[in-house]
Amino acid sequence: MKDHSKFFPVSRQDMKERGWEACDVILITGDAYVDHPSYGAAIIGRVLEDAGYKVGIIAQPDWKSDADFHKLGRPRLFFGITAGNLDSMVSNYTASKKPRRTDDYSPGGKPDLRPNRATLVYTNKVKEIFPGVPVVLGGIEASLRRFAHYDYWAEDVRRSLLVDAKADILVYGMGEKQILEIARRLRDGEDVKSLNQIRGTTILRSDLKGFEDAVKIPSFEEVRTDKDKFNEAFKLAYGEGDPVRGKPVVQKHGDRFVIQQPPPLPLITSELDHIYGLPFTREWHSIYDKAGGVPGFETVRFSITAHRGCAGECSFCSLFAHQGRMIQSRSKESILNEVKLLAGRKEFKGTITDIGGPTANLYGADCEQWEMSGACKNKQCMMPTKCHNLKLGYSKSMELWKEVMAIPKVKHLFIQSGLRYDLLISKESDEYLEALCENHVSGQLKVAPEHGSDAVLAAMNKPPFKVYEQFAARFKTINQKIGKDQYLVNYFISSHPGCTLNDTLELAKYLAQKHMQPEQVQDFIPLPMTVSSCMYHTGKNPFDGKPVPVIKDYRNRQLHRALIQHKQPKNRGLILETLKKLNRMDLIKLFLGEPVKRGHS
Repeated sequence: MKDHSKFFPVSRQDMKERGWEACDVILITGDAYVDHPSYGAAIIGRVLEDAGYKVGIIAQPDWKSDADFHKLGRPRLFFGITAGNLDSMVSNYTASKKPRRTDDYSPGGKPDLRPNRATLVYTNKVKEIFPGVPVVLGGIEASLRRFAHYDYWAEDVRRSLLVDAKADILVYGMGEKQILEIARRLRDGEDVKSLNQIRGTTILRSDLKGFEDAVKIPSFEEVRTDKDKFNEAFKLAYGEGDPVRGKPVVQKHGDRFVIQQPPPLPLITSELDHIYGLPFTREWHSIYDKAGGVPGFETVRFSITAHRGCAGECSFCSLFAHQGRMIQSRSKESILNEVKLLAGRKEFKGTITDIGGPTANLYGADCEQWEMSGACKNKQCMMPTKCHNLKLGYSKSMELWKEVMAIPKVKHLFIQSGLRYDLLISKESDEYLEALCENHVSGQLKVAPEHGSDAVLAAMNKPPFKVYEQFAARFKTINQKIGKDQYLVNYFISSHPGCTLNDTLELAKYLAQKHMQPEQVQDFIPLPMTVSSCMYHTGKNPFDGKPVPVIKDYRNRQLHRALIQHKQPKNRGLILETLKKLNRMDLIKLFLGEPVKRGHS
């Protein structure tokens, strides 16, 4: 039986049992309430609690009535609102804009428990029911919609979420430092409209007093009607995304100004250790027991976040846009303490399912310039090849793995987060890759070649395909050396900007010739504030202005995916349609196994 007192209050009865008349902060989330450090609302709640604030949670409120929003009454300081761990439109709809049948962040996987544009809907409700109470927006939906942005589902450029929601302040990025400063200053009696200088926040003001030196980007009205202005705005804002050298960024919306403060300085190791050492129950709330729990939690129940940030800058990646380019790693001691905690749980069966982050093999990575100068503005850490200043933490990882395996009750440790295979082809990775294959692969290793065309990979800001082939050959050689029969699970993206049907045909030929049948294929979704979204909307690369081919109609998207998964019987008709369209009927036998009889479809 779960101890309710270890969770944040979800009802007036919970508050009464604690002797609380009111919460200081009430967090509203589009996810079910899971008290685990992989859930944003749980982390923010624990950080606030640790600083002495009384925190309550309203999870997945019914937005069609007022009742759920009244559950905890009026907070003393503010409402914190998040759509959850995903953008609500991604949670609710597939890449083909069809409603999803399940939601892994909801009890029992049930869909339709969060509204479309959840942050906006929840804020409107709170503003209506509790006028005058400050509203703070956060989470990935708010973070990536802080400026005017292209919205795939509306097929239009929408205003900053801060403007549409009429909220008081928006927190972007991971948010711990920002939320503590907001809470402290409101507790000390400051007006929410005076919170002008908090890093990692976006505010709305009627003038630019105090921000005269900010970088000004084209206005909402300009970017909505002019695609070149849209790309110009993105490029300027992107250039200020560094926490050390970044400047405030201003975008006019009508007669008001959306003002983004520079990103917060990265958390140092001791700060990260403290956060992940807070007293999370690592459970879903018992109100979901009858529904069978929360499916998404099962994938992270025995996994550990080792670091944040990614230096890869993939064009399509929202995690890079959200967490930043600088790697922030926990200490070995902190991670080992969490392993011991998990190993002591009665439901632990001996397997730590992952120790990773956005990119598993960037744990412990560092650059001597990050702290003083920030990440380079005109040079990337990993493209076209790894910068010599980026020092990888492979020795730290291997030492950590050994000590994890020495902890009583731990039988297996698998590394399941995505790996940058381009960091596993040089001699410096030999020992790391061999240790990984020998002890920490469960028979299958996940990697993401994404595509086979170098033109498409360049648009994705990924290395050429030959780099993947080098890695695949090394992986095979090492497994032969250690006597293991292990395989790569390859992830591909279909219909990404820069891709033509001929590009995907060449990838399909490669897969057929190698007898590869990928199951992990993701139809491209242009997420707000990503480079790929700019290319999809404008048909141009935002950095050099060069044209980029874009696939927008549903039928062509179907053809691309069918080519990659040509072995699936349901795709037979689509393959024939594609080959006829490209005048490549000579490939029928390669893809379908036998010539097609006249009239057969």
